[in-house]
Amino acid sequence: MTSEESIRAIRRVRVLVVGDVMLDRYWFGEVSRISPEAPVPVVKVGRSEERPGGAANVARNAAALGARVTLLSVVGRDEPGRKLRALLRRESKITARLHSDRTIDTTVKLRVIGRQQQLLRIDFETTPSHEILRSKLSDYGKLIAGSDAVILSDYGKGGLAHIARMIDLARRHGKPVLVDPKGGDFSRYRGATVITPNRAEFRAVAGDWGSERELTDRAQRLRRRLKIDALLVTRSEEGMTLFGRSGRLHVPAQAREVFDVSGAGDTVIGTLAVMLASGSGIDDAVRIANRAAGIVVGKFGTAVVRAEELFREDVA
Repeated sequence: MTSEESIRAIRRVRVLVVGDVMLDRYWFGEVSRISPEAPVPVVKVGRSEERPGGAANVARNAAALGARVTLLSVVGRDEPGRKLRALLRRESKITARLHSDRTIDTTVKLRVIGRQQQLLRIDFETTPSHEILRSKLSDYGKLIAGSDAVILSDYGKGGLAHIARMIDLARRHGKPVLVDPKGGDFSRYRGATVITPNRAEFRAVAGDWGSERELTDRAQRLRRRLKIDALLVTRSEEGMTLFGRSGRLHVPAQAREVFDVSGAGDTVIGTLAVMLASGSGIDDAVRIANRAAGIVVGKFGTAVVRAEELFREDVA
């Protein structure tokens, strides 16, 4: 497809994103001295910024490409939850279905930035109640039929307690289901279409490797055991490698200055789902997702890539 044809096809795509949402907060300041109380820098905060994070950033990435997105998740009845709702209301292509749980605090990642470097990150989080998760699963069952692809974004915050059931429902409806995994046990993702662990996540599950051949053996063994169609291992500066039924495809990283890798995995899975749903084959979808990752790491924080950037003829 030409760039224009790809953009037109993407605009017809409907993606359902389910997972752990969070509010990303940034405090920017100047560092000019060390604290007399402890050997740490003193940051004089000059400005702050807030962005949707976690599964909400996955949704933003899919929507930025032009797809219509429904986001299903849980937030607390608190100020960060209200802020996250307000931020998502600004996203014209995202329909946010955020269940409220009075027993939890909305997950917040607070990053303190000085001299263009992250000095500290502070996390606030609790696990949603079972009652809220059951109601979310009921909503999920109603939303699948109207979606072209499903993304399950697992940040290990408890919002995907029913993920095995969600995968089964999506596959029964004939929908591709892509999972961004977390933790040391991938068995809960059995039957997914694609899972996208990063290098460290894959190593924690499959073990270390001493050669590309050993990596391929471990990846294909895991793929077959989990009964998934494809396994995409994102490898930072080494690019990404796809392991599927027809073999292996390695795509080198884009050669560009890296400013911030925060959220790059969100960009990869969001782009991959949109491209698969728009009719691209898995190999082409992976190449385009790799291109998107190369663009987004040149931006600060949980950023997104627009279709016009992704399909520019001068992008290698």
